[in-house]
Amino acid sequence: MKIDVIIPNYNGADLITRNLPSVFEALTPYDGKIIIVDDGSTTHERQKLKDVISKFEKRKNEIILIQKVKNSGFSSTVNAGVGASRADFVVLLNSDVSPSINFLKSPLEKLRDDKNIFGVGCMDESVEGNMKIRRGRGLARWSKGFLMHSRGEVDRNDTFWISGGSSVIRRELFNKLGGMDTIYSPFYWEDIDLSFLAQKAGYAVVFDPESVVVHRHEDGAIKKHYNEDKIRTVSYRNQIIFVWKNITSKKLLIDHLFRLPIHLVGAVLRFDMPFIKGLFLAMSLLPAIIKKRRIQKILYQLSDESVIKNIS
Repeated sequence: MKIDVIIPNYNGADLITRNLPSVFEALTPYDGKIIIVDDGSTTHERQKLKDVISKFEKRKNEIILIQKVKNSGFSSTVNAGVGASRADFVVLLNSDVSPSINFLKSPLEKLRDDKNIFGVGCMDESVEGNMKIRRGRGLARWSKGFLMHSRGEVDRNDTFWISGGSSVIRRELFNKLGGMDTIYSPFYWEDIDLSFLAQKAGYAVVFDPESVVVHRHEDGAIKKHYNEDKIRTVSYRNQIIFVWKNITSKKLLIDHLFRLPIHLVGAVLRFDMPFIKGLFLAMSLLPAIIKKRRIQKILYQLSDESVIKNIS
């Protein structure tokens, strides 16, 4: 059984320096490699990353470095890493994540025991200011024409999605489902999208509170390189794209189409430019969204309502 760790990087050589030793330590009992995919970092940062990797001289055969020429976002970066892997399972781990030494043990047991599991999400000890908040289990509900997701308590194994920043996934199924959709680039909703597709295709996603990682979100690339308005615009755009791309229930689609103009009017009245821009950006991608709907529809085994109802 082989396990490869995929780490996307964008101008984060210092994070790699800090977290790579713990990744190596956790991977030591297993047959696998660490695949670092650089998403078009600056020349200076690319050199720093090479220097960091060169310090692990004794383990250089365990590291694969892929360097993309242009920055193209999270989805394509993860896909490039998984594409370079030949392992049975891939671990998706953000550069701002430091895993505990035994974080792979429990997820791999679950994946070995149940071939129907698409992937297992880790317990994120999320560092937020002076606090550590335990995250990783996601809830979802349909409300006012949209899918709304939220944090769930971490005392159960069921979850609506597994994080693209800390999860263990069956590589064969990742590829079968087409990987992470680049239409969500540069970030957000791609892991929710893939988890939802996996469940509609009849596979399970599981949360594992025994698989612990420390996630320093404030150190990640998104908040360092994008302002709040840009982040909100992308988030709104992708929330809209998710519905247009995935929802096939007539009841839910009618609800969405009825409420969308109401949301738009409300956004205009409160001068919520991120929502307005997000909507028009989603509309500009409508031909691509429709094409993707048609392609992935052949995979569906379950209804939207049954998947959403399971974790609400």
